[in-house]
Amino acid sequence: MRKRILFASSPEAAAVAERIDELMASAGFRMIKVTPRTVAGVLRYGRFEGFVKRVDAGNWIKGIADRIRGSRASRALRGAEWLERAGFAHPRPMAAAEWRRWGAIQTSYMISEALVEARILSEFALTDGRNFRRRKWISERLARELRRLHEAGLYTRDLQETNLMLASEGGEITVYFVDLEDFRRAWRVSQRQRMINLVHLDRSIGRFVSRTQRTRFLYNYLGGNPGREEARRLVARISEIRARIEGQGGGARRIDTSGMERMPEAASGSVAAAEFPQARAGKN
Repeated sequence: MRKRILFASSPEAAAVAERIDELMASAGFRMIKVTPRTVAGVLRYGRFEGFVKRVDAGNWIKGIADRIRGSRASRALRGAEWLERAGFAHPRPMAAAEWRRWGAIQTSYMISEALVEARILSEFALTDGRNFRRRKWISERLARELRRLHEAGLYTRDLQETNLMLASEGGEITVYFVDLEDFRRAWRVSQRQRMINLVHLDRSIGRFVSRTQRTRFLYNYLGGNPGREEARRLVARISEIRARIEGQGGGARRIDTSGMERMPEAASGSVAAAEFPQARAGKN
């Protein structure tokens, strides 16, 4: 097995990357997430503190595919670069590495800044119970940031509320985009991809946000109320995409929207028409 350090922000981070398996088995590692292929948590080693995400390819064929398209770690570095250039908050990469065997990626590691003061969206939103004004404030800020992301030609393939972390200081909210490997770039983010992002987020926040609040979030994203009839058609389109996603097992990766009409264009001069111009196909 051949180890390869893709990136290190400092000699200390490079040393941690070299010993990452050993350190993840130590008392300094606090596991936060574990699945059959992914282990993630916070690592403390001396003065070093970072968030570690280890992903196994699964098998040799998948490892070859990752070698061609880029490992999770290399894609995370690319996503961080895109977000940084566009001016969006994200965990700062500290180190990235991958282990290869027989020409295939076996495991990738991404070590990034631990966002100690930030909380995932649901935890942040529920901090003050059911404070309406605070939730309205959060909704407006998050909607503007998501719209700004799309207008910058960026989107994510997995917009869950757990992939958004928020922190507040001095009366301002900072929205951090995490799970960097899922970001993609396009010349212009299509209406379809915008809607898919909105639906995925809507599905993940439904357990702690009312339908009225979720509709208000949509209007905040659009920049205003598009009008009753236009809103009704828009919600119907979103409901259709949601049904298709749920019919395919809820996956974020491949969503069949063939045969669907694109997001309706509102009357001339309306907010919806301004926010969703005719999209051109973008390259991932």
